[in-house]
Amino acid sequence: MLLAVSRKLLDASWAGRASTAVAVVAIAAICVGLWQLGQATQGLQVQSERIGQLPLTVYRPLEARAAPAVVIAHGFAGSQQLMQPYATTLARAGYIVVTFDFPGHGRNADPFVSSLMDQEKRLRILLNALGPAVDLALSQPGADGRLALVGHSMAGDVLARYALAHPDQVSALVLLSPYLAEDTQTANLPNLLLIYGALEPEMLHRQGMEVLSDGRDGAAEPGVTLGSLGDGTGRRLLLAGGVEHIGVLYASEGLSAALDWLDQTFGRSGGGFIDKRGPWLGLLYLGLVGLAWPLSRLLPRVAERPTGAGLPWRRLLPIAIAPAVLTPLILWKLPTDFLPVLIGDYLALHFGVYGALTALGLWALRAGPFSVQKTQSPEPRLRGYVLATVVTAAYFTLAFGVSTDSFVTALLPGLERIWVVAAMLGGTLAYFMANEWLTRGEGAARGGDVLTKVLFLLSLLLAVMLNLNELFFLIIIVPAILVFFVVYGLMSGWVYRRTQHPFVGAVASAIAFAVATAVTFPLVGA
Repeated sequence: MLLAVSRKLLDASWAGRASTAVAVVAIAAICVGLWQLGQATQGLQVQSERIGQLPLTVYRPLEARAAPAVVIAHGFAGSQQLMQPYATTLARAGYIVVTFDFPGHGRNADPFVSSLMDQEKRLRILLNALGPAVDLALSQPGADGRLALVGHSMAGDVLARYALAHPDQVSALVLLSPYLAEDTQTANLPNLLLIYGALEPEMLHRQGMEVLSDGRDGAAEPGVTLGSLGDGTGRRLLLAGGVEHIGVLYASEGLSAALDWLDQTFGRSGGGFIDKRGPWLGLLYLGLVGLAWPLSRLLPRVAERPTGAGLPWRRLLPIAIAPAVLTPLILWKLPTDFLPVLIGDYLALHFGVYGALTALGLWALRAGPFSVQKTQSPEPRLRGYVLATVVTAAYFTLAFGVSTDSFVTALLPGLERIWVVAAMLGGTLAYFMANEWLTRGEGAARGGDVLTKVLFLLSLLLAVMLNLNELFFLIIIVPAILVFFVVYGLMSGWVYRRTQHPFVGAVASAIAFAVATAVTFPLVGA
């Protein structure tokens, strides 16, 4: 017995030293990441502007010189923060750069179109926001009257149409993984550079090749420039290696190509700075995730023993598989536009129905809280449970939300989105609480939580297949949800092992995901 007690004390002592060491390393990683990310705007004046509900940001060199203006536009479910790598790269090369939030996106409270299929209204709304951004850029002190447009995804179609309508104003276009409607004319676009991620779907690459060869002589192939930048007929397509639809925004290869393309267009040589924030973002987030482990060890113990359904694989599988198949089928023909958040309303319903079906499965098997053996579900210590949940939710939401909102994309809700967060929370709570209970507990199947998350993603893809026109953009965010599941699943595991109750991490994850979804997807009007 004395030996057992000694071993336990040694284990506790080792874990304490390891926890301290991890905390020190994690904090150092966070500090280095933040410092390096802050260096991207060195030598720049960054000024926020607002025209009505339209938020804009002006990036300009501290040393004022005459220079072309560049307007940069984000894609669907994005924000102007997402375009920071291009803004800082071009501004530090001497360009006057303006970014902005389209209606319904980021901190723009004006509504976006309620249906992506309403092309006429969508284009009108987007063009009405682009016009003031262009006017602001061209009116900046030192702007020499020349203009280039840079845009990602959804913005590609809008920028192309604007350039065609203003041929004497726009000198060059850089379109990143652009969405282009079938009726978009591309033959007369000035000095067009197309940049796609090499890991994106082949159909996007094919569309880019068609645009590349539209009205041009010569062999159309990636990396080959057709026409002449000198007379405005230049055209080129680049496949950035190792990146997809969002990663293309951080690819150094693409940033270098865009800077070189504009320099050649305007006869400039701006300098060699390229915003390589990817590794520093990785270091920052690695530090935030790593810090969660030692912090989780400070949480109060909520339950006397590990709580949860504790199901082995044989009993887990039917409960895990059924919601993945049934949820998209149930929602296939049902109206899902109950929230003024495009696609986010469907996602909330998917979470909610999925969670309800999982809970129904637990009830059918009399597992977890529905067990007839009440001793399997010990009552949590209420005060410790509340404290642990509040602290965990604050870290999950704010630590990642503040850093992401500053350096990646808008992730902190304004007042106009608070009630949307509350509505989204109904769906995410149902899913995370049911799923955490299903996959936790004594005797639970090892790796069951991984399987259930994979099945959820497959369920979303099935929903897209059943309703491709309305839910197409869910394909784009599936990788983001995967990252969310991996990161928050890891941290929830640490929280569970300390508190021994699945609802602490479940509630925290549900709040974090509700906030992220409510802020990321665009607000819509009638």
